Amino acid sequence: MDFKGKKVMVVGMAKSGIASAGLLIAHGADVTLYDAKPLENFEPGAFDAFEGKAAFAFGADADALAQQMDALVLSPGVPPALPFIQNAVRAGKKVIGEIELGALYTQAEFVAISGTNGKTTTTALTGEVFKNGGYTTHVLGNIGIPIAGEVDKTRKGDVIVAETAALQLETIDTFRPRVSAILNITEDHLDRYGNMENYIAAKERVFENQDEEDFCVLNYDNDVTRGMAGRQKSQVIWFSRQVRLERGVYLEDGNIVSAEPEGRITICRADEVKIPGTHNLENALAAAAMARCYGISAQAIRETLMTFAGVEHRIEFVREVNGVRYINDSKGTNADATEKAAAAMTRPTVIILGGYDKKSGFEELIRGFGPHIRAIVALGDTRQRVVDDAAKAGFAPVHIADSFDNAVVRAREIAQPGWNVLLSPACASYDMFKDFEQRGRAFKRLVGRF
Repeated sequence: MDFKGKKVMVVGMAKSGIASAGLLIAHGADVTLYDAKPLENFEPGAFDAFEGKAAFAFGADADALAQQMDALVLSPGVPPALPFIQNAVRAGKKVIGEIELGALYTQAEFVAISGTNGKTTTTALTGEVFKNGGYTTHVLGNIGIPIAGEVDKTRKGDVIVAETAALQLETIDTFRPRVSAILNITEDHLDRYGNMENYIAAKERVFENQDEEDFCVLNYDNDVTRGMAGRQKSQVIWFSRQVRLERGVYLEDGNIVSAEPEGRITICRADEVKIPGTHNLENALAAAAMARCYGISAQAIRETLMTFAGVEHRIEFVREVNGVRYINDSKGTNADATEKAAAAMTRPTVIILGGYDKKSGFEELIRGFGPHIRAIVALGDTRQRVVDDAAKAGFAPVHIADSFDNAVVRAREIAQPGWNVLLSPACASYDMFKDFEQRGRAFKRLVGRF
C-alpha cells in the first residue's frame, strides 16, 4: 500500500509509534498520533518534532477516529483484538504493525529472529557475524531500535537483522524475511494470548510468507520448534546441541560443525565461544546457521564467536564488591530465561525474583534451580506468588522486599564473600519500571553505590 496522501492513525506512541509516524510523514501520509493516555502523561516535549506535521489525538475516542482513517499502524504493545481495531478491520481499513510498515519502505533483505528466549543476544551476535562477513548490516527491531525509524537509511543489498517478537508478528501482512529463525518456545505472554496455541501461532507468522528459496532456522532440541517443520515452504535448517544433524549446525566432539549439501564444515571449538552458558552456545549455533545460509565463511563466524561479549541486561557482570559479584539479567522476563541464567551461575547465588504478573507460575522454575541458588528475594506484583510457589517447591529461605531498592540492598545483606547476586526476575518490569532496560539500569546504579 502506498500511504502518500492517505489518512493514517498511528496507535501507541512509544518508540515504535514515534518511528512509524516519522516514516509515514516522510513519505507523504496524513498522520494522526493516537494514544489512550492523555498528552500530559508523556514527557514534556516528547512530540515537539511532530508539531505542524501531524494531528494529535491523545485520549480521543479511538473508535470514531479510526473510522475516519484509511489505515491504522499499531505499535507492538497494542493488542489487535481491541474493539476499535476490530471495528476498523470490519470497515475495510488497512491495519498493520510497525515491522510491516518498515518492510514496505526498504529493499534490504531481512534476517528475522524470533522465539521466547535468546532473541536479543542472538540478534546482536548474528548482526556482528554478518558485519564481519562483509555485509552492510542494520541490527533493528525488538532489540530496541524500531525498523521504521531506520529503513530510509538502508539500500538494496543491505541486510536487516531483526529481533521480531510475537507482539510484532501479529500485525504483519506481506513481511518476508530471507532467513527466519525460531530459537525456542516456552510459556510466555499468556496475559496477551490466553493459551500456548495462540502464542505459538503468532511466532510462526515469521515464516508464513517465505518460499522455497528462503530459509527457516529451527531448534531441533526444542519439542515445539521441532514440530514446526513442514509448516513452511522455506528450507528448514536445524541447530542442535544434542543431535548430529544431516543438515544444520550442531556439536560434535566439542566442535561446532555445519552439515551442508557440499559436506561438513568445522567452524570452531565450542569452548572458543566467549559468551558463557549452554543457552548462549545454542544462540551461537543459531547465529552460525543463519550466517551459513548467506555463505558467510567459517573464519568470519569463528572470529565473531570468539570476541562477542554479549548484550546489556543479559547475564551482564556489573561489578564485584567485598567478594560478591553482581549480575544484571533484567532481560530475564520469563521463567525459561531465568532458568538459563540460574544454570549459568557457578557460585552460591542470591536471586532477585518477581515483577509484573504475566499469569505464569514459579514452582517449576524454583524446583529446577540446582545447588547454586541459595536464597530468593521476592518483589513486585508477583512477590506473594513467588513465596507460595517456593514453599510448594520446598525452597528456603525466601525474603520479601517492598521496593526494588530494598530488594537489592536485602540481597547484598544476604550474600557472603564468594557469592553472586543475580537480578533475573522471570517477570516483566511494568509494575515498577517502563521496561526491563530501565530496571537493569536501576540495578546497576544501585550496585555502583555499594
